[in-house]
Amino acid sequence: MTDLSARDAAVEAFRLRLDQSKPRVEAMLDTLLAPTPSGGNDRRGRLLDAMRYSVLLGGKRLRPFLLIETARALGVGDDGPLRAACAVELVHCYSLVHDDLPAMDDDDLRRGRPTTHRAFDEATAILAGDALLTLAFEVMADAPTHPDGSVRAALCAGLARASGHTGMAGGQMLDISAETATTPLERSEIARMQAMKTGALLQFSVEAGAMIASASSPRRDAFSQYGAAIGAAFQIADDLLDAESDAAALGKRAGKDGERNKATLVSILGANGARRELDRLVAEAQLAITEARLGEEGRFLCFAAKYVASRQN
Repeated sequence: MTDLSARDAAVEAFRLRLDQSKPRVEAMLDTLLAPTPSGGNDRRGRLLDAMRYSVLLGGKRLRPFLLIETARALGVGDDGPLRAACAVELVHCYSLVHDDLPAMDDDDLRRGRPTTHRAFDEATAILAGDALLTLAFEVMADAPTHPDGSVRAALCAGLARASGHTGMAGGQMLDISAETATTPLERSEIARMQAMKTGALLQFSVEAGAMIASASSPRRDAFSQYGAAIGAAFQIADDLLDAESDAAALGKRAGKDGERNKATLVSILGANGARRELDRLVAEAQLAITEARLGEEGRFLCFAAKYVASRQN
């Protein structure tokens, strides 16, 4: 089997595994966002409708998969990792709602449908994002997620770091600032920005699975390295898709990075250079799984790295 056909086979195996995991994630998200009985004319129903619209109608669920699969590879497969995975996905979905707002990326499409602020209105979209973020921490802190309160506290702290000013929100601020910078960002600055904006939550997804499974320190270090490489690879693949694909394939507006003068590795390395860096990151991620000594149990995490590099949307 050639390297190309081996990669294709690995990607197809991963897609099947991802598709198999999605129904459990979707069902738990639906439960977490289920309407609650209320008396009288409760106008909060519109907020919950917007939250459900933002979360339940599409998405690859890659972050939940990484958390669940990491815990599974370490021998933990109950509902605890599933709940933690859904908490991470709630944070991810909140970030998409806010990223799409006119004050941010000003997008009209997300997953092939009108963005939340277009389907509802800006105020409702802002509140929906706020509510999804706070619900995520409620889920993570709740006892069914893990029986040990110290583990739940560590998960909440890790999620806060990954999503706050030292992670996703801080990376978004750097991204916005770069659009009007008088001098282009250097490669190291772009890598740092993307590690915060996109990589931090992906990396935490893997780290959280290891935390829930009480992995040893060497293994947790290996998973952290894997998560960082996956996060960087995901962003490069995303930038390549934005530059080379179209809205029909992506389910969102294409070419916006160039329009807004966004700093990306594609813009400074070119498409071929970015693909070489993508291949390097895939190899780095797979090496980290080897160092975690998971054996056959780690194969789908290795496949995930190949999937991230070859995805089409």
